This record gives sequence, C-alpha cells and structure tokens, in this order.
Amino acid sequence: MSDTKTALIVSAHSADFVWRAGGAIALHAAQGWRVHIVCLSYGERGESAKLWRQPGMTMDRVKTDRRAEAEEAAGILGASVEFLDIGDYPMRADLDVVFHLAKIYRELRPSFVLSHSLKDPYNFDHPLATHIAQEARVVAQAHGHEPAVPVIGAPPVFLFEPHQPEQCEWKPELFLDITPVWEKKRAAFETMRAQEHLWEYYTRVGLQRGAQASRNSDFKITYAEAFQRVFPHVTQGTLA
Repeated sequence: MSDTKTALIVSAHSADFVWRAGGAIALHAAQGWRVHIVCLSYGERGESAKLWRQPGMTMDRVKTDRRAEAEEAAGILGASVEFLDIGDYPMRADLDVVFHLAKIYRELRPSFVLSHSLKDPYNFDHPLATHIAQEARVVAQAHGHEPAVPVIGAPPVFLFEPHQPEQCEWKPELFLDITPVWEKKRAAFETMRAQEHLWEYYTRVGLQRGAQASRNSDFKITYAEAFQRVFPHVTQGTLA
C-alpha cells in the first residue's frame, strides 16, 4: 500500500470545490498528498446562468464548458477530478452512485473527507451530496459489502462553508490557513468563467475567515477556509 496520504472531496456541482475548499486542496497537494475530487454534477441547470444566456446554448455545450473549467481548476490546485453526471436542480442518486463512491473510498483510503453542509434551504443538491458521501463512507466500512476488499477505517468528515452559513445551521469549528496557496485558489476561481460574479464574494470570505483565524490563534493569517466537523476529534497523548 502506498505511503502517500490521500484526501477525498465530494462536490455537488463542478465549481463548489473551488470556492469552498480550493485552498485546502492546494495546500495538501503542495505537501505531496493525493487529493481526488468527485463532482456529482456539472451544475448545468442551476449554476450556469451566464452560459444559458448565450444564443443557441445546449445542455451538451454547457456540460462541456463546465467540465473544462473544473478540470482546469483541479489542475491548478494539484488534484485529480472525476464527474458522475447525475444531474442537478434537482439532483438524485441511486445505489450505483453510492456503491461507486464506496469503491473510491476503499481504493483511495482517504485520511479525511470534505463535502457540503448538512442543511441548505437554498440548494437541496448540497446536503444530498453530503448525505451520499457519508452513506458511501459507511458502506465502505461494512465488512459484508464486497467482503474480498478491505474495509476502510473512520476518516474524519469536514463540511465546507455554504454560501449563507447562518441559514444552513453551519458554524466554523476549524480554520485552515490558506495564505501560502491563496494565489492558486484565486487562479482556480478565474477558470470558473460561468460564475464570475462569485470571484470577489469568495475573496471576501477568505479574508474574513483569515481575520477570524488570526483572532483565534497566535498566527498571522491573511486568508483562511473554515470547516465544520461531523465527528469528534480524536487525539493521543496531548490536546495541543
């Protein structure tokens, strides 16, 4: 088994991983981690308004454009990416999707998982993506599921920041300093031409979380990403 550490990101739409976890992805990739992103959809219906305003636009063209953006962004951040194309607005997933993700868990054996908030009254695709990610995690731990394949342990799950956290009952419980890789994250932003209106918004989010991270530590942090925990933090020997 490889000694390379790994991480799994489950993104509802093709751009979510960039806004919400691009810094975490770039930071770990720069440290030699293998980071793999699974985009459940391209965000073709609900998150591609700029493309749909173009005359003669088709669903296939939207998907092609959004896929190209996400692949370019993942390359900048240093991650691999795959697309399950299960649709959005509304998103639905069958058992094949859960089993495919469970297979990824067992092959990747991630040290941690990132996905969306547990609630989002503005976007039902987001909590569904997290539900699928966590259900697949449980399946990958089940000894009776494909018994010939070793089960995984218990990788911690972190929920990245939703667009309107207060309405999603999400709160920051972990701040990650992404200042060293901010320029990579910003460059990844700029591949998302279909959602250019979000570039400055998520720049402000990064600065705000950086200020909060500094106030909760002895570090000088300019940009940060915030995450909520799903499971208790476990440590040995010391709390620090």
